[in-house]
Amino acid sequence: MSSVTSATSTRLESLDVFRGLTIAAMILVSTPGTWEAVYWPLEHAVWHDWTPTDLVFPFLLFAMGAAVPFALARRRSDDRRLRHHVIRRGLILFGLGLLLNAIETPLPLGLSAFRIPGVLQRIAIVYVAIAALTERTSRRTQVAVASTALLGYWAVMMLVPVPGAGAGVLTPEGNLAGFLDRSLLGTHLAHEYWDPEGLLSTVPAIATGLCGVFAGDWLNRRSVTPHRTAALLAAGIAAAAVGLLWDQVFPINKNLWTSSFAIFSAGIAAAVLALCHWILDVKRWRGWEEPFLACGRNPLAGYTLSVALDSLLTRWTPFGDVPLKSVIFQRAFASWATPCCGAEAASLLYALAYVALWEVALLVLYRKDVFIGI
Repeated sequence: MSSVTSATSTRLESLDVFRGLTIAAMILVSTPGTWEAVYWPLEHAVWHDWTPTDLVFPFLLFAMGAAVPFALARRRSDDRRLRHHVIRRGLILFGLGLLLNAIETPLPLGLSAFRIPGVLQRIAIVYVAIAALTERTSRRTQVAVASTALLGYWAVMMLVPVPGAGAGVLTPEGNLAGFLDRSLLGTHLAHEYWDPEGLLSTVPAIATGLCGVFAGDWLNRRSVTPHRTAALLAAGIAAAAVGLLWDQVFPINKNLWTSSFAIFSAGIAAAVLALCHWILDVKRWRGWEEPFLACGRNPLAGYTLSVALDSLLTRWTPFGDVPLKSVIFQRAFASWATPCCGAEAASLLYALAYVALWEVALLVLYRKDVFIGI
């Protein structure tokens, strides 16, 4: 990893803020004071359906897609250098994901059931795929790839039979994506029967990232106007509507990253990005965005370090058998907030305080022009 000073290329500030809001949301939903008391919007849907928390990861893939063509622009003069950069970055992201899995796995670390997929691993695969597509193919081809990924995934999930279950079964035990994960990865999964970042479900996730490419290109290729923002908002609403209609025959499911979920979440992401663009780049209402801008300029550091610290606090027991995180939560939040407002409120307050901690840390880096990248 390397730190660099402020970039000289033109940046779309609304995209940085959108990404920063997403990173803050990822930290918020990943680090409650206790998993025993969490408000439902801050939890993932159990299987079918969705909650606001289920939108966070696709928002990050969407933001990455929007930024990839511009992040690679300065390397386009050297094709070999560009390929080296993309492959190197993908491998480092994948390796960091494995490292986070190791940090989050309770000791002793057993390699026989060590989880291989993960959030950063999926980001790495989607990043390499998007980089290759945006640099080697036309926009029309990219649209065709995204459409084929969504329709093809729907077809194989509904038509290809799974041994012992049949075709079109979308239960945790009987779906095709989970069957392939078990066949190829064995016990190296997050759950017994499936992994939310599994192999086959990464295909529609690539389409999510490509939707971000289309949105970023739309906002950047011409001058900033309210009409372009309105068009992106309309496209986002239309995509979300398509996802809701598709849900009737192919349920919205984040664990399987169903095609309906992919297009629905991309639509919501486009609408939120359009709102950020209208506020920041069209109306230029500023003064509130700096903390989120700081997160958006250092997303990798914000996500990886916050997850690593939370895992350390959860596993470190300096006061006997009680984890340090539990001690902090009980003494600083639960002791007074639970009697007053309930256990869920106390758990949320801890999460908000943890987000604020990382906002301050990343704001310090931002003001010092330190941006950590790979």
